[in-house]
Amino acid sequence: MVRRAVVKGVGHYLPERVVLNAEFEATLDTSDEWIKTRSGIERRHFAAEGETTSDLAIKAAKAALAMADMDGNDIDAIVLATSTADLTFPSAATMVQNAIGNTRGYAFDVQAVCAGFVYALSNANALIVSGQADRVLVIGAETFSRIMDWTDRATCVLFGDGAGALILEAEEGTGETSDRGILSVDLNSDGRYKDLLYVDGGVSTQNSGMLRMKGSELFRHAVEKLAKTADTALEKVGLGADDIDWVVPHQANIRIIQSTAKKLGIGMDRVIVTVQDHGNTSAASIPLALSVGVQNGQIKQGDLLVTEAIGGGLTWGAVVIRW
Repeated sequence: MVRRAVVKGVGHYLPERVVLNAEFEATLDTSDEWIKTRSGIERRHFAAEGETTSDLAIKAAKAALAMADMDGNDIDAIVLATSTADLTFPSAATMVQNAIGNTRGYAFDVQAVCAGFVYALSNANALIVSGQADRVLVIGAETFSRIMDWTDRATCVLFGDGAGALILEAEEGTGETSDRGILSVDLNSDGRYKDLLYVDGGVSTQNSGMLRMKGSELFRHAVEKLAKTADTALEKVGLGADDIDWVVPHQANIRIIQSTAKKLGIGMDRVIVTVQDHGNTSAASIPLALSVGVQNGQIKQGDLLVTEAIGGGLTWGAVVIRW
């Protein structure tokens, strides 16, 4: 028998304000058609004034807890993936901990930009497999609208705000790939590519900064690295593309999603796509897509899922999950 981290609940939250592509036409040399053609994005959500990343995370966490029929003190650990935490410290995860009434666990943030949720899942899985936790709340939450350069049409139209969460619980499995839970993880990073996606400021530079991206170069890296990490994660447990029920990718750009699926040999009918409605929500995009996939009746218990993401660093990785 082996110890598995099994999904027990999932939830998400999106800010009330919906921003259509047409809203950018007043201030930028762009159009709804230009944005849709190049990214697949039709709308995104922006946080309200005073609405923080932890606010979004708390609402997603409460939704996941409700689905799992758990309360805050049932959770042993909280791992929150974000690059846009409310404060330099303490962590946004501890703010969630307080809001859900958890007084017996521990909480921390993980920062790997758009790959953050994959990294957070890996950490949560390790905590459960090692016996350091029985139930882990894993969250991806971002307010990327706060770090946009609104004069840069190549980046500011791509990103949105939101949060998604899931709850993992320890269960005994047989060690076979038919087990529910996380089956394998593949993580990677390469700091040589820092300049492809970064924010030009931070605490030690005393400048909050704005997001900068070299889109065409990042696209090439994304397709190659996402397909490879997904293949590697599957190979670790003796599975292949034919075994996949759903690919749940980082929702950055429809062309990246389509190209990666093609490279994997997966039809788009087996890919969860939400980028048209949410834009790129960085670390929140995979848990948002998982929650929407469950809500829409696409993802069902027993399905084999592959999640994959790439973000600044560069950081990238994949997780294979039996739902």
